[in-house]
Amino acid sequence: MSQTSIEQAPTSRRPRLLTPHLMALPALLFLAVFFVLPLFDNGMRSVLAEDGSFTLSRYVSLLTDSFYLGIIAQTVALSAGVTVISILIGYPVAYFLVRKAGRWAGLIIFLLIAPLLTSIIMRTFGWQVLFARRGLVNNLLVDQLGILSAPLRLTNSPEIAIAALVHVLVPFMVLSIATVLQGIDTRLEESAKILGANRLRTFFEVTLPLSLDGIGTGAILVFMIANGSFVTLVLLGGGMQTLPLMIYQQFNTTRDFGMASAMSTILLVIAVLCLFLQLRLVRRKGA
Repeated sequence: MSQTSIEQAPTSRRPRLLTPHLMALPALLFLAVFFVLPLFDNGMRSVLAEDGSFTLSRYVSLLTDSFYLGIIAQTVALSAGVTVISILIGYPVAYFLVRKAGRWAGLIIFLLIAPLLTSIIMRTFGWQVLFARRGLVNNLLVDQLGILSAPLRLTNSPEIAIAALVHVLVPFMVLSIATVLQGIDTRLEESAKILGANRLRTFFEVTLPLSLDGIGTGAILVFMIANGSFVTLVLLGGGMQTLPLMIYQQFNTTRDFGMASAMSTILLVIAVLCLFLQLRLVRRKGA
């Protein structure tokens, strides 16, 4: 019996060694076909001239021309601004959700994710319905309350575009922070209060440092999504120029696929660099 079991041992172990690799194979093939190959093709388009020769002129233009540099700066500034506003709004909501909401937590979570249940086009048109010249807000201020004599021009402005982006992206920030806040041992805060710290000092020296991982995760998600936002800026941007909009124009107006590919690569590099910097800022020893 023992000899038989010894002879069968290698045979019984072989499927265990092969199964994880076989299970990962479909995902690897999917990523290779729909992610790696398109990125490789995009990169090749950006460095090939119309006659097939190698060129870096597109990247030189993007990184030296003041017009393109301004667009890159505006893209980063927009993403960073939306991220900061989302943190300022999302952290108090997440704190209330974890520590104070109680039985209302389920309703708050539903209200947070409700905007994500509709398409981005419907959400954007909803903002236009609210703030158009004859929208609900102007009708209330002009016709109902009589505060204004003429309707305000509220749509097609950077402020409305930023507000619309924050409206969509705040749930990602809240849920990221709330997940980390739930894991913080409240006895640490109680110990700080026992040792003489007030609520404000306890928050800034105990709660906030322990929740930096949640802030970092939410900042990464919000920044990445805002960095590639397109539809909201097209419908509400009011002439704001960012790299996603320029890529759209290169594809559909000028038909310069090489320049569009170079812009896409620059946008990807910006996202990766900001991801690296954010991780470095919030990473703590042992995290």
